[in-house]
Amino acid sequence: MSQTVAAFQRCPRCGNENTADSFACAFCGFHLKVEKIETIRFFKRYEAEWINPYPWYLKILYLFINPSRSFWDINHKRSKAPGWLILLFSSLLYGLMGLAFFSHFNITGVGTYSLIRFVYNLSIFATFFVFGFISQLVLFAVLIWLFTKGANVAVGFTQRLETRFGGLQDTRDKYKEAEISPFSIYKGGTMLHLEGSYKFNMMLSAFAPFLLINAIKILIILVGFPNVTASQATPYDFTIFDQMFASGTWAVLDVIDALTVAIWVPILMTISIRELSNSSTTRVLIPTLIIGIVIAILFYFLRPNLLG
Repeated sequence: MSQTVAAFQRCPRCGNENTADSFACAFCGFHLKVEKIETIRFFKRYEAEWINPYPWYLKILYLFINPSRSFWDINHKRSKAPGWLILLFSSLLYGLMGLAFFSHFNITGVGTYSLIRFVYNLSIFATFFVFGFISQLVLFAVLIWLFTKGANVAVGFTQRLETRFGGLQDTRDKYKEAEISPFSIYKGGTMLHLEGSYKFNMMLSAFAPFLLINAIKILIILVGFPNVTASQATPYDFTIFDQMFASGTWAVLDVIDALTVAIWVPILMTISIRELSNSSTTRVLIPTLIIGIVIAILFYFLRPNLLG
């Protein structure tokens, strides 16, 4: 007689049934499986009683010092994810980056603290802010799309989301009827179902490293780039940028961006996808790192051609 493999596993803490491939109980958060990679503190799944979402600044702080804790909190109420704030702050840093570039411009006949210089500075800041917002939004959206495709191959990410947060009535009824524990992420009803449309906002939070990276790049620009002289009549003569592009400091900025896209962002994205889909950390990490490395290589080698 053949034996049928159980499609569900029962949580030893709350007694509710979970799918066989679940790594944490969907009802109480109890860890049903622990992978070797999760012995590393950075990847260890966070488990605690959730009451209210952290303030946005704590979410961002934890994204740097304890990302598992941050995404654990974000996943309980993804509408409060700081993803769009991170994009906004990163774009503001882009504006300051533009000012850092422009600080190396000595415009003949224009005083450092003159009204004309102020207008120039304001226009540079606004231009770089808008450029940073649009370019980063496009980059982040493309990367999220690619990481999602990789997670679909690795763990069936989209299908798991549809099963977990979608409109399947039997699944909704199951969660409504389940016994709720003090650790439950379903306090107040099927909260995660109602939060399903905020997946992008949560995944956008994985780009928090750009806040630190852009701040570091501002310091590098202030210190490392050469000063150039421009005429007041043609302060935006783009030929003077050639001196800056030829500087070795520009290559350093490229390497910093490449390493961020290749390593740091994929690690945070892995934790985000893992929390969303309640899936394997290792199986998500491998394709996510591969995608990040490939994009970083293309980004690093193609950027000089685009600028040229």
